[in-house]
Amino acid sequence: MTDDADHTLADEILARARIHAREVVAEHDLPVDLEALEWAVSTRAKRRAGACRWDAETETATIVLARRAYEAYEWPAFAGIVRHELVHAWEFQAFGESGHGSRFRERAAALEAPRHCEEFADPRYVLRCLEPECDWHAKRHRASKPVKSPDGYRCGACGGSYEVEHVDSGRTWTTAGGYGGAKAALSEEW
Repeated sequence: MTDDADHTLADEILARARIHAREVVAEHDLPVDLEALEWAVSTRAKRRAGACRWDAETETATIVLARRAYEAYEWPAFAGIVRHELVHAWEFQAFGESGHGSRFRERAAALEAPRHCEEFADPRYVLRCLEPECDWHAKRHRASKPVKSPDGYRCGACGGSYEVEHVDSGRTWTTAGGYGGAKAALSEEW
C-alpha cells in the first residue's frame, strides 16, 4: 500500500508524461494511438528508467516509468525517457514487436530520444574479471545467479573467471560458498 506522498508523486509523473506524449505525437507526427496506451509508475525499478510492455492479446502497450529515475533526473532527461518509450509503443502498435534496431534508432533520433539512459541508482554488486589484461566489469542490483554462483559463469569479454564485490561492504567472492559466507558475515548489513 502506498502513502499519499507516493500517490501524489506517481500522479505527477503520469500527468507530466502524458502531457509530454501528446506534445511529441502532435509535433512529430508520431502515429501512436494514445487512447490505446496505458501508463504506470514503478516504485521498485532500480536499473531501467522506463519500459514499454506489449500485450499482444489486447494489443495494448503500457509504458512503465521509474519513480527513482524521475527523482534523480532533471525533467529534460526524464522527458527523453518518455520519448524513448513512445518509440517502443509506436513499434508495438504498428508492427507488434519492438527492439533497438535501425527502425527504432531512426525514429528515436528524430525525436531526440536517448538510446540508453544514464544510471540513476548505485549498483549493489559489481562483477570484475580476474584476468590481468581484461577490464570487463558488470553492475548488478539484485543477487542474480551470476552474483550468487560466479564460479558457474565467465567474464563477458574474455571468458575468464570473475569476482563479485558487495559494493557497500567491499567484500568479494568467487564461489557460491563465498557468496553465502559474505552474506552470513554481513548479516543485517547485507
